[in-house]
Amino acid sequence: MAELSTVYTTRFDSPIGSLGVASTELGLAYVALPHASGRGLEGHLAKHFPSAQVAEDIAANQSVVEQILSYLEGTTRAFELALDLRGTPFQCEVWQALREIPFGDTRSYAQVARAVRRPTALRAVGAANGANPVSLVVPCHRVVSSDGSLGGYGGGRELKARLLAMERSHVSADGRLL
Repeated sequence: MAELSTVYTTRFDSPIGSLGVASTELGLAYVALPHASGRGLEGHLAKHFPSAQVAEDIAANQSVVEQILSYLEGTTRAFELALDLRGTPFQCEVWQALREIPFGDTRSYAQVARAVRRPTALRAVGAANGANPVSLVVPCHRVVSSDGSLGGYGGGRELKARLLAMERSHVSADGRLL
């Protein structure tokens, strides 16, 4: 993939705390959650965009910010954003499977592994899930353990539980957005 010249970043306040986003001309590349584990925004940019110029630009991320805030308020259930995801083919396949999990619903790691036609690759699915650079938009928080327990989440289990509860509170029994 050709190197891009500029990555646009924005930090903003949300109902779950301060968030950061980074995008390129191809689309959203990273979402930084509050209290997230891992290498963070700077580490992601250094690894995947080593020679790109980084510029703070709210205008370049306006749609991303608006859609994330709308999602966190429970007024939208799907994102309509171009994405610039950098990962292995397997990771990208897992991330696509995550995008197909309906708002307010969950899937187990085993179900995701079956969805990507690798039924024994539970740990690899877990690793791909944990490497998701655009949490919230690609809903890795919707993946739980087979016994229904939360499992891990880069933003912490408390945030994962909060996101799942928020989604479930905005969906009727027949799956309609309330």
